[in-house]
Amino acid sequence: MRPFEPFFRNRHILTIAANFWPRNYADVFEPRARLFQTEEDVRILGIVQEPRQTPQGDVILVHGLEGSHNSGYMVSMAQTLLRAGFRTTRLNVRSCGGTESYCRTLYHAGLTSDLAHVVRTYREESARPIFLIGYSLGGNVVLKFTGEAGESLRGVVAGVVGVSTPIDLDACCRQMMRLENQVYERRFLNRLKERYSKRAADFPELFPVDGLTGVRSVFEFDDLFTARHFEFGSGANYYETQSAQRFLDRIAVPALLIQAKDDPLIPFSVYSHPSIAANMNIQLIATEHGGHVGFISRKPPRFWADEVVRDWITDRNGTKRTSTAS
Repeated sequence: MRPFEPFFRNRHILTIAANFWPRNYADVFEPRARLFQTEEDVRILGIVQEPRQTPQGDVILVHGLEGSHNSGYMVSMAQTLLRAGFRTTRLNVRSCGGTESYCRTLYHAGLTSDLAHVVRTYREESARPIFLIGYSLGGNVVLKFTGEAGESLRGVVAGVVGVSTPIDLDACCRQMMRLENQVYERRFLNRLKERYSKRAADFPELFPVDGLTGVRSVFEFDDLFTARHFEFGSGANYYETQSAQRFLDRIAVPALLIQAKDDPLIPFSVYSHPSIAANMNIQLIATEHGGHVGFISRKPPRFWADEVVRDWITDRNGTKRTSTAS
């Protein structure tokens, strides 16, 4: 693994630049939409792409808060893995990626049942190795799912990866409320409120809007709306019960955590959780710089985390590495 040499050393610039950095790929791996019926009235959308050769395995990618299959980090990671010979599925969580009409619910940071359904479906269809990659909120989903399943995932999932994962939702929410991070909180909050308003317009009986306009933080939104919708009781209980850190000790398959120490949204102190050091299945790669889902490298390939994840997966899978330039 080559050391990470950041294009920028400012954590905010790294975070924001990664969000807008161009991912201009020729459409050489034709995308195909696939709907998964995870519950009677819930469908989620995956964008599936096949490599040129027989797939070495399946990789399921899960995006972050208010992201989608079109998020830049999802696109570049998929391209890197396709070139390495893996079939990729960029999975949208409920109501994201233009799928509002496919279900009558919201999503939350610990909702693992949809991912579990997709993993079961792929295992029933093929004996190929399955890998999971989650970014930010998606990382919490992937790691929580893996810990919940425990030993039952052996022989089903070959490895899991969490990139910039808020394993302690309460600590990370408090971090986002700091003055220097208001630009992120406003962006996330505005998108959450917009999504909720659309849900309320379609299903007013399920999504009461009382108090929505007065919400001033992501915590308030989760406390008043997410927790109520999913019957967590309160935002504090939602964060406590759905944080991946509660399940790390039960992860029984290889797991890679990639985390920047300067992540503006995730205090690195949460990665001192004892389960990370105690669980021999977990490997933590911590960089001094990187921002939040940033990791823009000074030298090509630009998307350093993509390269690291690809190499880690191919090592777990026993496949030959291929080089890429981004």
